[in-house]
Amino acid sequence: METPFVLFSQLNMCESKEKAFFKLMHSGTGKEEASKEAKTRAKEKRNRLSLLVQKLDSHEETRSSRFGVLAKESRVSPEEAVKWGESFDKLLSHRDGLDAFTRFLKTEFSEENIEFWIACEDFKKNKEPQQITFKAKAIYEKFIQSDAPQEVNLDFHTKEVIAKSITQPTLHSFDAAQSRVYQLMEQDSYTRFLKSDIYLELIEGRSRRPTNLRRRSRSFTYNEFQDVKSDVAIWL
Repeated sequence: METPFVLFSQLNMCESKEKAFFKLMHSGTGKEEASKEAKTRAKEKRNRLSLLVQKLDSHEETRSSRFGVLAKESRVSPEEAVKWGESFDKLLSHRDGLDAFTRFLKTEFSEENIEFWIACEDFKKNKEPQQITFKAKAIYEKFIQSDAPQEVNLDFHTKEVIAKSITQPTLHSFDAAQSRVYQLMEQDSYTRFLKSDIYLELIEGRSRRPTNLRRRSRSFTYNEFQDVKSDVAIWL
């Protein structure tokens, strides 16, 4: 028969082994949790760095886009732009003049007028009866009918005449409406266009300065770099 002392010793040994076992298990679990946390942080860091790269690319695309716009405008000499101020017809007859005027109308949320005028010019070039009918209907639904997505400002009589002729349109179906919209733009929008920054910058030649922008498009400005540095510091 084992003595109490022996039994007590065996009990202590079992308790020690149990503690060692739980300590080992706890240690393994801790290491596993630490490993998972490290992997999670590494993943987050990669995601943040990926976002940073996207941000850098976005800056570069924005710079390139702005340079592209200025490069397009730079084709127009101040001398040519000055001629656009002589008459509305000279403005619209020049491709860059038409583009500049369209951009101006967009700032006033009235680009439907010039788009209608352009659509009418294109419509009159058609020769096939089927194309004439198809395009006449498209123009009517887009610009003329009530609640059209880009309805132009026309009097009731002009709209009524077009509506009655739309089933059998001719190349002159929109002449009255086009003339009316032309007069509205010439007497109203054109006058404001000649005083706008878009036009004044062209006649003063301000848009013909792509050198600095081209240089900056290859790298960030100091302030932009500071913003990126602060983002990196937060993420890391």
